[in-house]
Amino acid sequence: MKCEEIREMMPDLASGMAKVTPEIKGHLAGCGACSGKLEEFRKTMALLEEWQAPEPSPYFDVRLRARLREEVAKPQAGWMGWFRRPVLAAAMTVLMAIGVGMVFSNGDGIYRHGDNVVADNDVSSQAEPGTAVGDLSALDKNHDLYSDFELLDDLQVQQNVSANP
Repeated sequence: MKCEEIREMMPDLASGMAKVTPEIKGHLAGCGACSGKLEEFRKTMALLEEWQAPEPSPYFDVRLRARLREEVAKPQAGWMGWFRRPVLAAAMTVLMAIGVGMVFSNGDGIYRHGDNVVADNDVSSQAEPGTAVGDLSALDKNHDLYSDFELLDDLQVQQNVSANP
């Protein structure tokens, strides 16, 4: 047996929950570290068996009940006690809504929701031609026109093939 296997079984061996097999005895006879550790476990278990839990104070229950009566008898905070919590909850809700609005809006009129972008005003009218945004918006606006160019390319290829047999 290996030391790791014995160390895993030591709490059970020390408490008597696991039986000491001849294989374990052989390892403990040859390994001083494991036998010393097992002896320490056994001493600890013996101390735990001797230990007695202290008895609670006989007046504990009486003092606890008296303290509870005092807390119940304390005057409440008045109208602010029941009014404060709902007002705080409403204020936190408003602050959260403002925060979420600020996250989804960066002030340029574009609201982002996940991968979707919704613009209050047309971005392509603001984009300069020749920039990436301007080119993409031009492609988007003229998609139908550019898709017809593909038909012209196919037609030209067919004419070249028929002209050069």
